[in-house]
Amino acid sequence: MILHLNAKTIVPFLAVLCLICTSCVWENTEDNPAYLSLDDSEFPYADLPRVVIETEDFLNIRNAETKIPAKLQIWGKDTPKSDVLELTLKGHGNSSIGMSKYSLKLEFEKRQAFFDMPKDKDWVLISNHADKTLLRNYATFKLASWLNLNYVPRCEFVELYLNREYMGVYLWTENIKTAKKRVNLIEDGIHYLVEVDTYHKNGQQVTISKNGLPLRIHAPKTCNEPCQNTLKSFIDNWEDFIAKTFNYDTLITQWIDIQDYTAYYWVEEFAKNIDSNLRTSVFFTWEKGGVISMGPIWDFDLSYGSYKMYNPEEWYSRWGPWNKKLIENAKFKRKIENYWKENRALFLQLPDSLNSFRLKIQKAANNNFKRWPILETTFLWEFNHSYSSHQEAVDSLESWMRQRINWIDNKIR
Repeated sequence: MILHLNAKTIVPFLAVLCLICTSCVWENTEDNPAYLSLDDSEFPYADLPRVVIETEDFLNIRNAETKIPAKLQIWGKDTPKSDVLELTLKGHGNSSIGMSKYSLKLEFEKRQAFFDMPKDKDWVLISNHADKTLLRNYATFKLASWLNLNYVPRCEFVELYLNREYMGVYLWTENIKTAKKRVNLIEDGIHYLVEVDTYHKNGQQVTISKNGLPLRIHAPKTCNEPCQNTLKSFIDNWEDFIAKTFNYDTLITQWIDIQDYTAYYWVEEFAKNIDSNLRTSVFFTWEKGGVISMGPIWDFDLSYGSYKMYNPEEWYSRWGPWNKKLIENAKFKRKIENYWKENRALFLQLPDSLNSFRLKIQKAANNNFKRWPILETTFLWEFNHSYSSHQEAVDSLESWMRQRINWIDNKIR
């Protein structure tokens, strides 16, 4: 039988054909549809890219270990802006993995470029669920880039649809890894990317300093016992060095990159980041025979008074295990105070910019808090402040930052 199609029959025929293809998307990858399903009738287009993901058999993602096969497509307002791409998903983060709106780790089969960022296989979708402004990570990455930190993860706001369910506003972000366009280290066994991480005290790539500091080694990718002992010996000697009165010139020639260290310190101190005191998500790089270079920065959703550190006054990072020793040295203290004075205008630029950041996601934030009506919620551990609107949450963050700047100014005149 020959099927004759005319202008009146072609559209419904194609619609039926697409439904048939969508229903068998996991049965035959060669017959995948040109697009994934997107129903935005309840959460309309809000001027941000839409990331549409479907997992195999619509499996749920609830841990950071199990990889789930999936397909992904980027949508604009009315049409797809990318092909359907193959990838695997798993949960991402520590405490955030248990939240209703959780973060995701994405790994593609091939290197892909997204939103004008360099190609890579690995990406992260940060939920920012504990941050009622949705802006803390984005704003801090901006600050770090203004301060010219060595590597700052590039990012872009998106809205996520997962298994045909709207999930809200996410931050599509480069994850921290060694690569030419990320943390650019030679994979030669003597260049290290290390995370101080109390959540991962055990594992093949973790060594513990004699003072109990858990050092999670991200590079070299394979770090055997001698490799780990090289790092452990250096950190043990470093902590011995700062435990007693030390020479400033020796500090900056043998132990730390002072410019890099002071920039990293001030981003963490300004934000009053709860994780910054060598707790978790504290990264540094080190080359055997070289000095510690702090960074990249990561994970600021519980900063700027969001969680526990409500008061914009008082030092916080200054009293961390390394910093409290370093600050006893008069030359080091003078160095970090001068850095603040020289770069104060860049820190002030952050609260000045918050409203423009808010406008970037204003419509999408309305969708997000319709999906997750948590602005007034305070009974869960991750929610510590009640706001009547997203605008009020952003205004509160701006006020906190300005008070923090004024307090620091008064302390280091």
